[in-house]
Amino acid sequence: MSPALDWLNYHHLLYFWTVAREGGVARAAERLHLTHPTVSGQVRELERALGEKLLVRAGRGLELTEMGRLVYRYADEIFALGRELVDTVKGRPTGRPARLVVGVDDVLPKLLVRRLLEPALRGPDPVHLVVHEAPMRELFGRLSQHALDAVLSDSPLPAGARVKAYAHLLGECGVTWFATEGIQKRARRDFPRSLGLEPLILPTEDSALRRALDPWFERHEIRPQVVAEIADSALIKAFGQDGLGVFPAPTAVERDVQRRYGVRVVGRSEDLRERFWVITVERRLKNPAVAAISQSAREHLFAGL
Repeated sequence: MSPALDWLNYHHLLYFWTVAREGGVARAAERLHLTHPTVSGQVRELERALGEKLLVRAGRGLELTEMGRLVYRYADEIFALGRELVDTVKGRPTGRPARLVVGVDDVLPKLLVRRLLEPALRGPDPVHLVVHEAPMRELFGRLSQHALDAVLSDSPLPAGARVKAYAHLLGECGVTWFATEGIQKRARRDFPRSLGLEPLILPTEDSALRRALDPWFERHEIRPQVVAEIADSALIKAFGQDGLGVFPAPTAVERDVQRRYGVRVVGRSEDLRERFWVITVERRLKNPAVAAISQSAREHLFAGL
């Protein structure tokens, strides 16, 4: 073993870990209250000591190399253990809940996200859940930097994705259409053709459901009267609750939607399928909380749908 590896400079490791967590040198420097050149120099010192490249340029930002991801995982554990050491010395309880950081595709229905994540909080061991909602492109970047444990999405990894990750299918279900009582009484007759006669509130084109809806309308010879296209699923339901039109949601949360928004079922489209995934950097789900999410989704939430 070379002398350089006999002793590790933990300051250098801290600066590298912060750069990886913050997604760049500039933000890391701000977090550490240091200058940009200082942080860059310390990271280069760590690379020289290890004899490995840890970060490479990717467009305007930085990306972890394969070795960088390995070192980051070790650093994460080292500093978590360091925090636990300080707690022990100061007499604070050390049995803190395990931290689970989940990214959520911002087009996913919020009621469904709640149902998916709930099993992680009901397991035998306490979990500190942290949820970040963002577009998939941003979430993939954070997943590649190991800043997220998992990502919930309505689509698997896109073709040509640069992130080395694995999509695990949670389940699938049909689509239920909802409306207030007055609209529902009209629209339930001759469903689904009646959808061409009523105002519709639909998700925007960045959702998998909307991309599936357009060809579905064509197959059923429906000319949709779209009054609103909304990215936020909760806002779609709020508009529907106000009687502005008919709106779709996954059948898996049909009862939740009715109970929360006081709307009625217009009809169900079983031939219109929605699929949901949990994406991780692991081929197999090793995190107990993520495994609980997957198991509950398959055995309960989407069972029979």
